[in-house]
Amino acid sequence: MKQLCIVLLMLPLMVTSQNFEEALLSMSVITVKQGHNAQFLEGVSKWKDCYVENEGANQWNFWSRVQGEGSVYGLTGWMSNWAEMDKEDPASEKCAMNAVNFIIPHIEKSEYNIASTLPDWSKKTMATDTKVVWVTYFRVKNGSAFSEVIKEITGTIKTQEGEPRGQWYAFEGGSEQSPDYMVVSSFSGYAALDEDRDGPWKVYENVHGKKKTDDLRAKYRSAVDNSWAYMWSLNEKLSN
Repeated sequence: MKQLCIVLLMLPLMVTSQNFEEALLSMSVITVKQGHNAQFLEGVSKWKDCYVENEGANQWNFWSRVQGEGSVYGLTGWMSNWAEMDKEDPASEKCAMNAVNFIIPHIEKSEYNIASTLPDWSKKTMATDTKVVWVTYFRVKNGSAFSEVIKEITGTIKTQEGEPRGQWYAFEGGSEQSPDYMVVSSFSGYAALDEDRDGPWKVYENVHGKKKTDDLRAKYRSAVDNSWAYMWSLNEKLSN
């Protein structure tokens, strides 16, 4: 719980650039106890009010997971480098008891991860109107082969469409069940998900043909241990 408190209160500074560059993304995923959802959200609101009143400088995004079991929330923030983790945050220390009294009692479990950006695989510009993100996670057993596959596909999409479709990240350590990579596609709202366009594999097949696509897909399957995806909806009121 002490570690969780630190994670909640010491969120890293946001990168102000709108370009997708080398940086670190911190992610806290929090599962709320059944029946405690309203109390948890009220506690987060109390903590944010306290932090703003004490002129805290850190920024974060607060997300709710759309699919899956239970009430799950995510906190994300950016760091330019690892050294930012050494910085102190007096405002968060002043609000510590808000977390202890109003947030932590309503949490069932939490997980904290850090991931580094992969600009060479990614869309260069970051959307400024994002309300929903579609995040696909990958746990791999052959990182070299996986990297070759993704570079092939994103390179083809870039040639056809001008740039890749999503932003890629590599996880920095984590538990045995943590992903190794993830790709994030951003949308201005749910209606944007209705856009009809070919998927990445179809784009690749249109350019390179079925035989080469089948060979690359087989390489992908041999490299990946598991993959899954969730949508996350931005809560602007609880973000900062």
